[in-house]
Order: sequence, then structure tokens, then C-alpha cells
Amino acid sequence: MIFVPLSFVAALLLVILLVSALRARETTGGNTAFLFLVALCALQSVVVGLRWGYHVEAARYAQPILASCLPPLVLFSFRTLLQRDDLEGGRMRWLHALPPVVMTAIVLFLPALIDAALIVLFVGYAIAVLNLGRSGPDALVEARLDSAVAAHRALVIAAVALCLSALFDLGVLLAFEWSKGEDAAIIASNANLLGLFFIGLTAFVASRAHPSAPTQPNPPEPSPSEQDREILDQVQRLLVDQRLYRDDNLTLSRLARRAGVPARQISGAVNRLAGKNVSQYINDIRISEACRLLRDTDMSVTAAMLDSGFQTKSNFNREFRRVTALSPASWREQNRPQAVA
Repeated sequence: MIFVPLSFVAALLLVILLVSALRARETTGGNTAFLFLVALCALQSVVVGLRWGYHVEAARYAQPILASCLPPLVLFSFRTLLQRDDLEGGRMRWLHALPPVVMTAIVLFLPALIDAALIVLFVGYAIAVLNLGRSGPDALVEARLDSAVAAHRALVIAAVALCLSALFDLGVLLAFEWSKGEDAAIIASNANLLGLFFIGLTAFVASRAHPSAPTQPNPPEPSPSEQDREILDQVQRLLVDQRLYRDDNLTLSRLARRAGVPARQISGAVNRLAGKNVSQYINDIRISEACRLLRDTDMSVTAAMLDSGFQTKSNFNREFRRVTALSPASWREQNRPQAVA
């Protein structure tokens, strides 16, 4: 019977996700960095399977080097959803290329430190990733607003997955200390199946939060002197009067450029006056329009969803229930005038 390691199964699932993301990229958008992250997770799964499943000697050298590429790529991928002004300067970006270089040196000259170095690397980058999303979904200003919450949730899960990988690396280290590596293969396989698959899955989710068309460079921000109410009124006019809420690729960054107001000021004004984040605020407007369409027209639920600015049924249904506590079909049945029914 042919032996197929679990990591190969994880690699196959990740490849399927990658193909799906590539096919949907033209219509729903896709971030190249996240696609590379999914591909790297799939490659790492194959290498782990070769090492622990088939005991290929060369794989033991490649595995830690590839693993050291994952945390920096996770951080970089989610940073692409931040406002450009929040990104670190070019002088510092090269530092994130150091982990695989340092790991190569460790593999060649200090192999006993491999697991300890990976633990420090994964935990450190997990903290950095969580720090990106400390302000909530509104921090991801380059994410489509209908997917910002999902992207932020993916960010948190990706950070947890990095910590999980570090925990399994600690398990491998202890296995070699206590049982001379007898349980290392089982621990490493489980780490691959859980940690890498979660990172790849969250990368797939987050990649779909990026707009399909590239955004234009930010103009210089005006002096932050606008009142919260003035900012919110201006945003409301753009969203309702100019029907900007129908733009399914709308991001906080785009909205800020249209309003001529810094994204942080819009987020602060919405948070303070409406008591919610920008994604929820705009989705409330979209749900209001969807309710009008469901009540006053014969439009199907799917058509109302698309016409109100949503792209996916899952997000539309979730937000509809958040606002109305009902499904779209149930809401229509209860609120449609008898004369139209």
C-alpha cells in the first residue's frame, strides 16, 4: 500500500485553495502577497512530508529555511492591507529578508539551535502581526469594506497559527531531548496539518479582501481641522447621494481620498458619532438599501445583494442578520406590503 503523509493531503488542499483564488482573482480581487503565502505553505507541507514521511535527507535542510520565510511573508501580506503612510520606510524592509539568511547559517553551522530560533521567530512575528490589527478592522484601510472584518479575523487567526507552529516546534525540541526524537515525526506532521493549513486558509480569505483594481497613490493629506460631524456628513453625502456604497471594491483608503479627509479622521468620526467601525457603518447603509429593494420591488435576494454593494452571500446574510435579526427572505415576508405580495 502506498503511504501518503498527512502533510501531502494538506498540500493538496492548499493547492486547491490557490487555484480557486487565482481563478477568482479577476472578479473578486486578489493580493499577490497572500497568493505567494498560500503557495509557500503548500511547498512547506510537501517538504515536511518528504522529511518525516519518506525520510528524505535533503528535506531536513530545506524545511527550517522555508519555515523561516513564512512569518515575514505573513506580516508583509497583511501590511499590504494597511494605509501606505503606515508602512515602514524602505530602509527597514530589508530586515525581513534576514530570517531565511540567518536560518541558513544556523542550519549549516549551529543545527542544534534550529528549533529554538524558529520558536523565537514565529512568536515574535505573531506579536508583530497582532500589532497590525490592534485598531480593529478599520486599520485595514486597503481591504474592501465588505470584507474588512473577515480580513481582520484572518489576521488574528494567522497570528494564532504562528504561535501554534512555535508550540509544535517546542514539542519537537522536547521530543528530541526526552525521547531522542521518537515522537518528532508525529508532532511535526500535526504541526504541518494545523499550523500551515490555518495560515494558508487565512491567507486565502484575506487575499479576497483586496480590491481587484490597484488603488491610486494617496495625495497629501489636508490639515486635520474638520469637526467629526462635518466629516460624517461629508462621508454620508458621498455614500448616499453619490451612491458610493454600491462600489463593491470600496475601501476606507478610497473613501478617504474621495472625501479629501485622512482615513484616521473618518474612522475616528464614525467610531465616536455612530459607535461602530467604518465597515459596519457602510454595511448598515447597504442593508438599508437591500431592505428597500426587497420590500418595494420583485428583485431576487441575490440581485438585491449585488445591487446594494455586497459581493458574497455569506457576508450579506451575516450583515443582514446583524442589522435586522432576520434572514433576507424572512424579512421580505414580514415587511412586504400586502398589495405587492
